[in-house]
Amino acid sequence: MKTKYLTLAAKALLTLAFLAAGVAKLAGAEMMVGTFDAIGWGQWFRYVTGAIEVSAAIVLWVPGKQVIGAALLLATMICAVGFHVLVLGPSALPAAVLGVLAAFVLYRHRDQISGQSS
Repeated sequence: MKTKYLTLAAKALLTLAFLAAGVAKLAGAEMMVGTFDAIGWGQWFRYVTGAIEVSAAIVLWVPGKQVIGAALLLATMICAVGFHVLVLGPSALPAAVLGVLAAFVLYRHRDQISGQSS
């Protein structure tokens, strides 16, 4: 029963973090524009990342589809850690923590991968 509440808390934290970050990216917050300028792939990548973050945060709450939202967020954070380590500088810890939380939610909903519902 405790893991049920831990999973709900992790999903709530991920939802708040990724809705805030995704909306900031989509709205063109100065810090986000600067970050994606530093990456060097163009601002289209900021829009795609923001859309993935917002949609995945919402999908975390769709029954039977939580594994998809968690997997998208985990993949996004793996990429974020990589960009921080290779391009942006030493601030990869927040992305790593969010990645661990996404991995936990993914693990808790792993039964959805085989088609069973949780």
